[in-house]
Amino acid sequence: MPAPKNTFKQALRDGQSQIGLWQALANPYTAEICAGAGYDWLLLDAEHAPNDIPLLVSQLQALKGSGSHPVIRPPVGDPHIIKQLLDIGAQTLLVPMVESRAQAEAMVKAVRYPPHGVRGVGAALARASAFNRIPDYLQTADAEICLLLQIESRAGIAALDDIASTDGVGGVFIGPADLAADMGFLGRPGEPAVQVEVEKALARIVSHGKAAGILTADLGLAKRYVEIGATFVAIGNDVTLLANATTQLLRNFENAEAAVPAGQGTKVY
Repeated sequence: MPAPKNTFKQALRDGQSQIGLWQALANPYTAEICAGAGYDWLLLDAEHAPNDIPLLVSQLQALKGSGSHPVIRPPVGDPHIIKQLLDIGAQTLLVPMVESRAQAEAMVKAVRYPPHGVRGVGAALARASAFNRIPDYLQTADAEICLLLQIESRAGIAALDDIASTDGVGGVFIGPADLAADMGFLGRPGEPAVQVEVEKALARIVSHGKAAGILTADLGLAKRYVEIGATFVAIGNDVTLLANATTQLLRNFENAEAAVPAGQGTKVY
């Protein structure tokens, strides 16, 4: 029996648009709720959210059997951390702050077993192998891992062609917030100069036959990115959704008129 099929990886290969949502609340309950909305993928963020390995395990368990594919972003591209994430059952990783072919090649090795990589062989203890109940896991795991690399600086943009052409990279994701900051537009990823670089980068990724990805809360921009070839696009995050909804609810209450008690309405003669 082989490793589980990575349907998200196959969808990217087939050029099917995958719409996702960021998960930063670090909670299995909210991950399960968001999965029920029908997103193709959910990003479990361990870079900017308070996630650790046990919390990520619980979120993977909450998403098991749902239609939303879990993607984990580690805090950094460290082979030791990547090894743990793969062993707990992650099949798709989004590695942040990649700026060179050397980094890209190191990440490819980190997700593969020897002799093609450096992933430690501990599957007998791992959730990834159904706790050693998948007899062919070691022989088939590499083919089902989807490695996505995140470019979010001018240095990364300069090395984009080297990164995107690296064998074993399944897709390249553009991080507009950090890229804007690096370009001198902190907190303003919508600046025209930033958007020019973003669209050029997405086109270059696609030209290498790789899936292109991005995150934006601007739904018009999200549609635009899909039109120009982005395959995996996240359109928001759970923190902002909750913050905005709770704020709006209170404002709605403050502006609401009190209901008229039943039977005490204005009489019509």
